Amino acid sequence: MPKGQIRKAISGFYYVYSDGVTYQTRGRGNFRVKDMTPLVGDIVEFESGNLDEGVLLAVDERKNELVRPPISNIDVGVIVMSAIEPEFSTYLLDRFLVYLEGQHIDAVIYITKTDLLNETDHQKIMAFQEDYQALGYTIVFSDFPEYRSVDALLEVIGSSSAVFMGQSGVGKSSLLNHILPELDIETGEISMALGRGRHTTRHVELIPVKDALIADTPGFSNVELEEIDEADLPDLFPEFLRNRDDCRFSGCLHLNEPNCRIKQMVETGEIKQYRYDHYLQFLEEIQNRKPKYHKNKK
Repeated sequence: MPKGQIRKAISGFYYVYSDGVTYQTRGRGNFRVKDMTPLVGDIVEFESGNLDEGVLLAVDERKNELVRPPISNIDVGVIVMSAIEPEFSTYLLDRFLVYLEGQHIDAVIYITKTDLLNETDHQKIMAFQEDYQALGYTIVFSDFPEYRSVDALLEVIGSSSAVFMGQSGVGKSSLLNHILPELDIETGEISMALGRGRHTTRHVELIPVKDALIADTPGFSNVELEEIDEADLPDLFPEFLRNRDDCRFSGCLHLNEPNCRIKQMVETGEIKQYRYDHYLQFLEEIQNRKPKYHKNKK
């Protein structure tokens, strides 16, 4: 059976791209029985006598799955942050980064509105750039003509599939409009969230742009850490992960354990205090999370 990738899903149809051709397909009834919904990004088996009447037969195991937008097998998450208006937030940035690390998605940080900064604030942003690049993250600034920054961003994304995320007002929709001008996404994200305007139905689509595949819908403005366990959280901070074996105890949570290498590095400034503070906040949130109870299906 041929294999392909779902590039678009709308009104119960799944558009599967395979060997340069797009097939319109429907899911088999057993997907509903299994309570399983195929997603854009899925690698699927399908059969089709022609381009318009295909049937999905099976979905390959996913490497990740997002809720907003509903999409799977994403390689890169572009975190759109504004330098000002709203003010640059390392807390929010770290929250997105931890979420992406937990989903095994590479993060790229795209910073907008740097042209609005005064000299003092500009120096602060440059210091943060140093901090995050030292952790291995790529940062792209939009402080030169937009088409040049978009080209720089697409070069970083390469041949990967990418989604865009960031809080409201940072310019996610404007950035996507530059990358995909044919979309004409409403830049007032509130009105889009309410479903007003001409596009009453939003569907998700992966659109080829140069070598990349770009999700055409701006993603979430904030993320929950519901899928992250406290034992896994330390490894979602790269600077913790690379030094964890120097702690006295395996499974160290870097709280009050003796001979904790991470706490020593915070004290010496080798690990930034604000990163450690955010770690403690996330850990407390996870530890105080109410357990989920799932009803048994009869």
